[in-house]
Amino acid sequence: MPKIKDLPLEERPREKLLEYGADKLSDAELLAIILRTGIKEKSALDLADEILTKFGGFKGMSGRNFEDFKKIGGLRDAKLASISTTLEISRRVVRQVLKDYHIV
Repeated sequence: MPKIKDLPLEERPREKLLEYGADKLSDAELLAIILRTGIKEKSALDLADEILTKFGGFKGMSGRNFEDFKKIGGLRDAKLASISTTLEISRRVVRQVLKDYHIV
């Protein structure tokens, strides 16, 4: 498996984010940035793709607990904390938007 640092600069998620903006990245690229690093057998991008496939995307990741994520090899405390924090921030943003529009 190629590492992200082996990819051309224009294909690396973090560099793409900085050059083109978050809206131009795939879900796997966004999650790879959150993960920061891969594991011995997989790049962060490969690991992100595996997570998204297993749970059916970001929506499927929401509401999952640590045990669900631990079933994916390579996810340890630091990566789990990053994923959990990001999902919680997303939930809070959605709640605030719904509250602002008097939907909840």
